[in-house]
Amino acid sequence: MKKSDVLDLIKYHYEGRETEFRNQSIAIARNFNKHGDTQIAQYIMGLMSQSDRFMPQIENPSEYLTPAKLDIGPLPLPLSIMNDLKGIINAVNHHIGINKFLFVGSPGTGKTESVKQVARLIGKELLVVDLSHLVDSKLGQTVKNLATLFNEINNLPFKQNYIILFDEIDSIVLDRVNQNDLREMGRVTSAFLKELDRLSPEIVLIATTNLFENLDKAVTRRFDAIIDFDRYTDEDKVEVATIILNELLKQFKNVARDLKLFKKIINSANVIPNPGDLRNSIRTSLAFSDPSDPHDYQKRLLRSLHNGRNLSISKLSKLGFTVREIEILTGISKSSVSRELSED
Repeated sequence: MKKSDVLDLIKYHYEGRETEFRNQSIAIARNFNKHGDTQIAQYIMGLMSQSDRFMPQIENPSEYLTPAKLDIGPLPLPLSIMNDLKGIINAVNHHIGINKFLFVGSPGTGKTESVKQVARLIGKELLVVDLSHLVDSKLGQTVKNLATLFNEINNLPFKQNYIILFDEIDSIVLDRVNQNDLREMGRVTSAFLKELDRLSPEIVLIATTNLFENLDKAVTRRFDAIIDFDRYTDEDKVEVATIILNELLKQFKNVARDLKLFKKIINSANVIPNPGDLRNSIRTSLAFSDPSDPHDYQKRLLRSLHNGRNLSISKLSKLGFTVREIEILTGISKSSVSRELSED
């Protein structure tokens, strides 16, 4: 910590510049933590948090920000990702200015839902940036909108009670080689970098992207941690599918609960889909199922995982389904199934 840091702190206080005073205090706390004085850093942040502890929430903070509902169901994730999310929660609770996180991975891997889970677990309100309002076709307007957005974010009262989510951030900072106006895209990216640098350390910002490899590297370097959601093994996906099924089955009666067969169906896919697609397939199969046939949703799920095709008895057998299971999935009697298999 430099002498100038203390002088600036005193100046900001007497000039009534609350935002600068708090930002400088957090920067000092972060510096103490960096040099091993963790207790002093935590003490400073603890003092600063006292005035924010019982703050009221803001219903409509900005035309660019929309409060998100956090009433989500189970969020099954691989242990490695869960550990990273716990690390983020710990970092936020340490109050040392580690506040910018990037979630990367394929669609349907749980990035956005994980942001909601983090917000719920640490008791913060989640504000989602409305990119449809932020991005403007007029030359230079998006840059102006970014400045307005971050001014509003940095001036939120009781900043530490919010998480800001930039969902699919690639729409504003993607390094597109075929972009029609590369110069304008460059201006937007530069503006975003500038705004990210002046973000209040009290504000937690999380961004998600499906296109990490195409992001401007200067942008990715600004984040304190990057969490990769493309870490599902096939075993993870089957476990996730089972949790999803058990949750959805609570809404249905007269449906078979043969988890062994269900797992075989999931494993039969050439490529097991990501959790988001699995949820959609399972939910649709249940919703479309015949109430008079307890196994109809299993038949529908099998077809959906094989591009809508009905698999032959021979194919089902090669995939490891038993004669009884083939009977369930095809409606063909066990004796007929056995006879056809013996003839092959």
